[in-house]
Amino acid sequence: MTYSILALDFEKKLLVVGVASGSEAVGSRVPWIKKLVGAVATQGYTNIIYGVEGLRLLERGYTPKDALAKLLERDSSPELRQVAMIDIKGRKAVHVGAECPEWKGYYVGGDFIVIGNLLRSKDVLEAIVKTLKEEREENLIETVLKALLAGEEAGGDARGNLSAALLASGYGVDINLRIDRAANPVKELAKKYHIVYRRAVEH
Repeated sequence: MTYSILALDFEKKLLVVGVASGSEAVGSRVPWIKKLVGAVATQGYTNIIYGVEGLRLLERGYTPKDALAKLLERDSSPELRQVAMIDIKGRKAVHVGAECPEWKGYYVGGDFIVIGNLLRSKDVLEAIVKTLKEEREENLIETVLKALLAGEEAGGDARGNLSAALLASGYGVDINLRIDRAANPVKELAKKYHIVYRRAVEH
């Protein structure tokens, strides 16, 4: 249904979440972020409680691992969820429920997490990870956009990508961009970012 990237520039205290999906308006429910606290992507059969309560627990001092475990305990259908969390200290946690649709998977890197389900194939995840590890831009936001596009070009959602979103938060940075429906939503998202935000981020 969806693939998401959570990334952290520790030196700049910059958190970034990028997401693309075969569903409409993915930005309304999957990505969550709070400045200097952490970020969450909640997908699969999405339950927004993981975003709302997850950030609240991180802000209270829970580690991502403990926050995610607490929320999974409360969930009557954890096997349907795919969730990733990263906090401002770089700690991470991932859950992939057994009943999330195939192809599903995840990857935890040094400063990022990638999760995806109902993907065209494992090539989508591999293309995203390769970009995040080997083809970095100086600006983390642009790296995440580049990685989202690599995922789209590798096949994206098995139904075809329909929407995309980007959240970024840090010192002097507050970005919330959504493409709720488009034939090439990640390309439209990148175009919108470069028009609206790039100059502000660079300066």
